[in-house]
Amino acid sequence: MVQTRSTSGVDVPATPSATGRPRSSGSVAPSTRKTSGTVRSRKSLGNGRSSSRARSSSRARRASSVLDAASWVYVPDTVTLLWLVVSLPLVIWDTGYVLGRPLTMPGGSLHWPVWSPYALYGEVDHVYGFKQWNARNGFTAAQGTLNLVETLLYLAYVYLWQTQGQPVAGAGFSAGSSRKGLVGRAAAWAVLLAFSSAVMTLSKTVLYWLNEYYSDFDNIGHNDLYSLIFLWIIPNGLWLVFPTYMIYKIGGETIDALASTANSNKEE
Repeated sequence: MVQTRSTSGVDVPATPSATGRPRSSGSVAPSTRKTSGTVRSRKSLGNGRSSSRARSSSRARRASSVLDAASWVYVPDTVTLLWLVVSLPLVIWDTGYVLGRPLTMPGGSLHWPVWSPYALYGEVDHVYGFKQWNARNGFTAAQGTLNLVETLLYLAYVYLWQTQGQPVAGAGFSAGSSRKGLVGRAAAWAVLLAFSSAVMTLSKTVLYWLNEYYSDFDNIGHNDLYSLIFLWIIPNGLWLVFPTYMIYKIGGETIDALASTANSNKEE
């Protein structure tokens, strides 16, 4: 999400001050990122440890000043981060099965133990089973290829946040805690990657459901209600719910940020 130093996730520039410069409207305080130890007198700067502390302190002050001067700071929300922690390993696992067929299917040299649960799932959803594989149906592999692209985009987003982010402390987190935030082009890239990936995930999942609907549920219609709900609808439904949440959250707050910036420039 894009924050304006608010607790919602995306810091959006607030109403401009009397001088025309956007002001922060939220209660999230910028990071001070204190360093351990003190910078000693000039006589002790020759000491390697003191010099290292001084450089670390200088970097921390520069990072803090960058966050202070930023009109908005992007801080990922907890739901988004938890969803990525859960979904990314599962999608990687699923993509490996799909693109590794037939070796990953029952009887294949790679099936056990990593992809052994797909022996059951291939019976629940024939898109993953021998029925469509023997029919040379390319839909599953095409979707798996898109899964690979989608996963790379999410990983790029996480990498950017981890390597370029600086701690932002304040409201919205537990006492004494902080979370990394991004500013400038790094923040813009992170928002673009997260939003685009979520749209891709949602669109691909809707297509997967519509494929069943327009084929008269050819691949899942043989299941009893219990199996259909707990082995197909609920697992696949998660990839509708959480990407929709990410689109709503990140997209809505990005619009707020852009609109506030436009209003600030107009009033100036």
